[in-house]
Amino acid sequence: MSTAKPTLATVWLDGCSGCHMSLLDVDERLLDIMQRAELVYSPLVDAKQFPEQVDIALVEGAIASEEDLAKIRTVRARTRLLVALGDCAVTANVPGMRNSFGLDAVLARAYNENVTLKAQIPLEVVPKLLPQALPVHTAVAVDLHVPGCPPSADTIFAVLDALIQGIMPDVGALTRFGA
Repeated sequence: MSTAKPTLATVWLDGCSGCHMSLLDVDERLLDIMQRAELVYSPLVDAKQFPEQVDIALVEGAIASEEDLAKIRTVRARTRLLVALGDCAVTANVPGMRNSFGLDAVLARAYNENVTLKAQIPLEVVPKLLPQALPVHTAVAVDLHVPGCPPSADTIFAVLDALIQGIMPDVGALTRFGA
């Protein structure tokens, strides 16, 4: 059996970063996690490219742009266990609220109606939005869904603790009993 630590990545798509804040709320238990896993990619570290082989990836946020879609496809192709973390990743939640209005109306409201100088829909710098914000599982296979807005620090710790041990956690039991 290999003694190498499992590799861990966290990814932030379209969302508020609340799931990453909840991850940080794991507090001193993060030290335990980092003794047993190697954090190789995250908005919390300075890695620019998603690694070729990752054991566990926590993905926060919905897929709302072409950039998000390309990123999640790369993450899935290079990850053994992909976890949709939080309601935006699981259901599209807040980013998905734009879906009922249509993309043209959303862009017009954001870039034409709510500005006073140089009203224009950006064609550069801002990633091109998809027609709808999507939950992660609609674009790639997801191994585990962890709901919550955001999931509690206790739930995130319990999920990571189990996955690092090679155990698929029962998320329903964790969230039902307050972990």
